Amino acid sequence: MQTRPQLERLRRIPLPDILRAGAGVPDRHDPNKWHTPAGVLSLTGLKFMNWTTGQGGGGAIDLVMHLHRLSFTQTVQWLKAHFPQLSFREESASSSPRSNPLRLPPPCPATLHRIKHYLMAERALPEAVLESLIQSGTLYADRRANAVFLLLGKDQQPVGAELRGTSLHRWRGLAPGSQKDRGFFSVPVVHPKLIVLCESAIDALSCFVLLPQACCISTAGARPNPLWLPSLLGQGHRIYCGFDADPTGDAHAQALITLYPQIKRLRPIAHDWNEVLKAES
Repeated sequence: MQTRPQLERLRRIPLPDILRAGAGVPDRHDPNKWHTPAGVLSLTGLKFMNWTTGQGGGGAIDLVMHLHRLSFTQTVQWLKAHFPQLSFREESASSSPRSNPLRLPPPCPATLHRIKHYLMAERALPEAVLESLIQSGTLYADRRANAVFLLLGKDQQPVGAELRGTSLHRWRGLAPGSQKDRGFFSVPVVHPKLIVLCESAIDALSCFVLLPQACCISTAGARPNPLWLPSLLGQGHRIYCGFDADPTGDAHAQALITLYPQIKRLRPIAHDWNEVLKAES
């Protein structure tokens, strides 16, 4: 149960941040105009108006409910998952939710066998691929047997982590303080022939197994405009959007391609790349 101050912090998340994390593409000529799968929106502070549907509202909670057709409870969970840098403890008015430091869970070698069993037995990922990542430190287990996939930024320094529950309680999220616009999880390839953007670390690993000459990157959730993407485009690689084969993945892929026409769609033949891998294993 969220308190009123906590809900108010969620409500006041800047609307452009919500749109960047969702399926929004800014208009090239009007900074207050955004194109989304739900219609054309205009923003005025914390208020928005969808000129396609004639609906409007105020605050980040309203906007997420409007864009994704979620319930209030689902919307709160969506915001907490996409903005983990916000603290949900009571804070002093002078504190800044955006200044929270990264808190990576410490490695726990005693639970490593559990995440390996999960990733190999249930996700069909080859042991050799996992061992390479474990040796490099970009994949490890924490004390709760969560698989921790590091997001690396400038100079290959950690800027966050994707977390995946592997015990009886299966869940996914980000380490507190993660800044997924500053870096990403990827499977390194020396001379990649193409780059594929995937929605999660497990999908990136699965895609790599299926396309071993590709550098497969996780965007840590479907979103059309990660801040690190323009510099990647500037390197001249062929880039494909491999988001899930569902309405959300398709909408975000279309928004991404609208913003960057040089990116092409690479749609999984199953729901996601891990489903494809398991079907072929």
